[in-house]
Amino acid sequence: MRDLLVERWGEDVAPGGAVDRAAVARIVFERPEEREWLQGALWPRVGERVAAWRAELDHRDPAPRAAVVEVPLLFESGMEAVFDKTVAVIADEELRAERAGGRGHEGLEGRTSAQLSQHEKSQRADFTVRNDGTLPELEGKLSELLDSL
Repeated sequence: MRDLLVERWGEDVAPGGAVDRAAVARIVFERPEEREWLQGALWPRVGERVAAWRAELDHRDPAPRAAVVEVPLLFESGMEAVFDKTVAVIADEELRAERAGGRGHEGLEGRTSAQLSQHEKSQRADFTVRNDGTLPELEGKLSELLDSL
């Protein structure tokens, strides 16, 4: 994928050989046509990897009780149909922006506008988990949900 990004946008997106995710984000969240190109290139590859991983799990003995895949843009990509159940992990917008800024993510407004609202994700998902607390609290909620499935 790195070579494809460099071919499209130049060496600035992969200085020293490693993809600079912030540089890619600046491009795709400022230029919707570039975001669409990236999604078109990336999402099929993600789908192939998930399918291959799931097929591998089917051949394990014993088979795992559950398999969990984190897909940040699950509903936007249209991949939700390949999963048995979906979970939307949501938080208040202010807290989401604070957390993203703390991770050094740039172009938060562009990122948010490219995604479904938290409400719509919650409506589309089979389950919704609120993530307004600490990481251990979130882990606890997700563990409870997994146990219930």
